[in-house]
Amino acid sequence: MVNLVTRAEVHRHHWPMHKLEAHEVPLYKVFSSDYDFRIPDYQRPYAWQEEQAVQLLTDLDEALDRGSEEPYFLGSVVLVKDMGTAVADVIDGQQRLTTLTILLSVLRDVTEDEELRAELDRMVVEPGRKVLGLATKPRLALRSRDAAFFKKYVQDRGAVPTLLALAENALKTDAQRAVQTNARGLHRIVSVWSEDRRLALAQILSHRTFLVIVSTPDLDSAHRIFSVMNSRGMDLSPTDIFKARIIGDLKPAAAEECAARWEDAEEALGREGFADLFLHLRMIYAKKRGEKELLKEFPDQVLSLYLPDRAEEFVNEVIEPYAEAYAQIRDRNYSAAIGAEKVNAWFKRLAQLDVNDWRPAALWALRNHGGDPEWLDEFFRALERLAASMFIRRVYSTPRVTRYAELLRQLDQGQGLSSPAFHLNAGEKAETRARLDGDVHPKIRRYVLLRLDELLAASQGVTYDHALITVEHVLPQNPKLASQWTRLFDGYQRAHWTDRIGNLVLLNRTKNSQAGTYDFATKKAKYFTGRTGSVPFALTSQVLQQTKWTPKVLEQRQKELVGRLVVEWRL
Repeated sequence: MVNLVTRAEVHRHHWPMHKLEAHEVPLYKVFSSDYDFRIPDYQRPYAWQEEQAVQLLTDLDEALDRGSEEPYFLGSVVLVKDMGTAVADVIDGQQRLTTLTILLSVLRDVTEDEELRAELDRMVVEPGRKVLGLATKPRLALRSRDAAFFKKYVQDRGAVPTLLALAENALKTDAQRAVQTNARGLHRIVSVWSEDRRLALAQILSHRTFLVIVSTPDLDSAHRIFSVMNSRGMDLSPTDIFKARIIGDLKPAAAEECAARWEDAEEALGREGFADLFLHLRMIYAKKRGEKELLKEFPDQVLSLYLPDRAEEFVNEVIEPYAEAYAQIRDRNYSAAIGAEKVNAWFKRLAQLDVNDWRPAALWALRNHGGDPEWLDEFFRALERLAASMFIRRVYSTPRVTRYAELLRQLDQGQGLSSPAFHLNAGEKAETRARLDGDVHPKIRRYVLLRLDELLAASQGVTYDHALITVEHVLPQNPKLASQWTRLFDGYQRAHWTDRIGNLVLLNRTKNSQAGTYDFATKKAKYFTGRTGSVPFALTSQVLQQTKWTPKVLEQRQKELVGRLVVEWRL
């Protein structure tokens, strides 16, 4: 079933009708002088597996067996193409066009029919026509990394046997390996067919097999069309669009090098992380909350500073160093001769927060002061204090982002560690202290307790690599009526102490609702103590040293723990 763009969809998505063309095109017209297909360098590499390539051939084989004259649709291709010109950038459909080219080339090189071989070769390679000014060239040009390989070992007449015999070390990219694998799979099938069967396949490919060609001269429109049509695939992301604009403004040699650098950065972060990086870059440059989608704002707020004359600088001075900084924060692998462990510890603490709007400032610091671990230690101490205070006070997103935007402005102005945005005013300090000394919000408990545990264990050092860390109440939330807890704590005292810091501990195990109601001695022995008789958390070890759990014990413990945090965060 072909997924067409309907007239209603065109109006709903505000695509001007005069810009959009959609036609059902037989393959003999697809692979003709009407189209000069090019895979832009910003596209992902060819990646179809043998199973997908062979399935395409199997479907065609089954269509042959049915013997009807019904058309066979292969889906859609989305192009950026001006009317009246053959040049067409492939936005969606690279995998199908590449696999079809491999299949046509395999058929061409196995057939014994010279006339058929010549016709198939004309579908793969434009033979050139001097009268029309057409040069001899392949009808499909892959990305620059693989284009020469694809021409030499697939598209040139007689090239396929050489491709099949290539050693593994001759294949430089995953795309080249996929080309060879798929060519072998297709060759294995059609090489044992009769000449009549191969001719029938060539005929159904040429005249009865159709692609829906959707073309628009506008890259943004092509992206929107692709998003609607290709619900099964991976959408072309805004970062791909930005890459097209950056690489498109460079000369061929620089374009190839920058495309490789861009792809290395994307591969290092992963597609999701790379997209996240661009959201942070917008914040670093615009210093305000995003108001529209990234695709609309980023070109004006960031790219306009580098295009058209500084495209290479954007890749080398923005994408590469910020991608490296992002990876260091995410993977906690900042390195330096001295002091790296302190910086990485801050990354680990900040990662425990349930928001990441602190990241733009962190990226800025690594990009501009990455060689000074002592400065970074002080910077991240200040950043974590600010982030923790807003986290504990449950400050909403907009004022949080506004605060970080102001911090970025002050950092750009050179105010550094003395930036006023770092400082908490008297009201912010008082509210943070009050939140810590009262009932602790469920969303902040784990972070606060982990920070406390670090402080308590500072003399011996502490790391938290447990797969599971949970928060447990010593005084249960719902004690049984006849239990020890109802005798030690009256209703008011239970309401006052149950959800406060002094009554909370950390465990590296799943919560057990039944164990939660044990009396204190049993809870210590059966629930708070590990199999070896010890626990990995200093906070919990303190509780094990208590012989009883009473309001007085809790009052003293609460004062001590909150005091530790007040000192640590200078509240």
